[in-house]
Formats: sequence, structure tokens, C-alpha cells
Amino acid sequence: MAATNRLACYSDPADHYSHRVRLALAEKGVAVEVVDVQPGQCPARLAELNPYASVPTLVDRDLVLYEPSVILEYLEERYPHPPLLPVYPVARANTRLLVHRIQRDWCVLVDRILDRRTGNEMRCQARKELRESLSGVSPIFAEKPYFMSDDISVVDCCLLPILWRLPTLDIELPRAAKPLLEYMERNFAREAFQASLSEVERGMR
Repeated sequence: MAATNRLACYSDPADHYSHRVRLALAEKGVAVEVVDVQPGQCPARLAELNPYASVPTLVDRDLVLYEPSVILEYLEERYPHPPLLPVYPVARANTRLLVHRIQRDWCVLVDRILDRRTGNEMRCQARKELRESLSGVSPIFAEKPYFMSDDISVVDCCLLPILWRLPTLDIELPRAAKPLLEYMERNFAREAFQASLSEVERGMR
């Protein structure tokens, strides 16, 4: 069925990398067929399209993209309005650097916690690091409605799926992280964010 549609997104309904792509699509109001892919159950069509059979995978006619950052860049160029990257080169570069830092500082810890092969001690340490790191940057979220921006950006699309999963990660932020908690509450209520959620994700909170 996905092959007959102009735009399709193969997505793991529990995966935060897939969620960031779904969130960007929802923010841009792009009509897309989301094809849920359960871990270890690769559809034959996805295996044909993507040599790694990985998700998320975006299919736009004859174009197949299967790296989250590349997909987000493509969506920004293909559907420029509303923008998820700033107009000016310096601001764009800084935004991309924030995405890189989220990946390096936080996504790595999230992936370690969720990886069943991770030992209990390492998992507990990753939880501690993630909780302390998020709490430490909380004051930044008091300055602007989005992550260091007056407008929602690709940075928020990468961060919000992680924050939504904090209960699943067994992480509770302290009351002192009030600016971050308010950022979460405000943005989780956004129509686009709600539209981006899979049924599995809705059950996480």
C-alpha cells in the first residue's frame, strides 16, 4: 500500500528517532502514510527499499532516505513552510550544532538505557547522567518558548521525543527543573505533537 502513495514513512512506533521525523512531518502539516514497523519484523517492501532495513525510512516517489538527520534536512528543503531551521547561515549552523549536541550528549544515554544488552550498573549510570544533564540545562528553557529559540525548530523535534519517554526511561526530573518541566507541558500539548504520537507512545504517559 505504501508504494502507491506519494509519501510514506516507515516508522518504529516506539523509537525516538522515528518520532522526531513524525513530529517534523506533523509540524509541517505534510500528509504522509506512516507504516508501523515492529522491531525484528521488517516488511519485505522496506527490505527492498533500504539496504539496512532500518527505520525511520522516508519514501517520496523514487527517493528513499533512511538516516534521520538526512530525512529532516530533506523535509526542510522539500517543505520549507513552516520552517524548522532559521533563515540565516550562522543561526542555521548553531541550530545544527545543537542537534549534534543532543545526539552526542543525550541520545547516546537514551539508547544505552533502552538497549537490553546494557548491564544494570551501566543503565543506572546512564539514567543518573541523563537526569543530571537535563536538570542542569533547565534554566535555559526559562528564556524562550522553545529550545533557545522563539520558534519551534528541528532541535525541538529531536529533544521532545526524548523528554516524552522519560517515564519509560525511569527518569523523574526534580522540581528544581521547573523551566524544563513547563517547556515539556507546553509543547506536549501542541496539536502537531499530539498528532505525531503513535498508539504505543500515547501509552508511555
